[in-house]
Amino acid sequence: MSAVMSYLALKYFHVACVLLSGLGFAWRGGLMLAGSPRLQGRLLRFGPHVVDTLLLTSALTLAGLSGQYPFAQPWLTAKVCGLLAYIGLGTIALKRGRTRNIRAVFLVLALLAYGYIVSVALTRQPWPFS
Repeated sequence: MSAVMSYLALKYFHVACVLLSGLGFAWRGGLMLAGSPRLQGRLLRFGPHVVDTLLLTSALTLAGLSGQYPFAQPWLTAKVCGLLAYIGLGTIALKRGRTRNIRAVFLVLALLAYGYIVSVALTRQPWPFS
């Protein structure tokens, strides 16, 4: 397999992990809002860690292969900042929010941060909505 094909395969794997991570988060958010005991199942407790580890590993590998790094590329810096916001907001949405209403607000905010990260990735612009 050529280097270009390997890079493209890794990029598609990364995109698949992005989709799985976002869909999984939205699904867990819906279960949380519904008060479902399924949220405590083994797959929903450990699966996101596996997907997110693969996502981060593929992102770091892509950065290394492409020679594009945060703080050197503004759009990658924006993605990292968006990721930190997504993680913080998501933690409040799924675990740390004291009431269902607080969790619901932070779920929406986390999903908006996820959308921002995806839009930055697609446009390679730190302000993709302008």
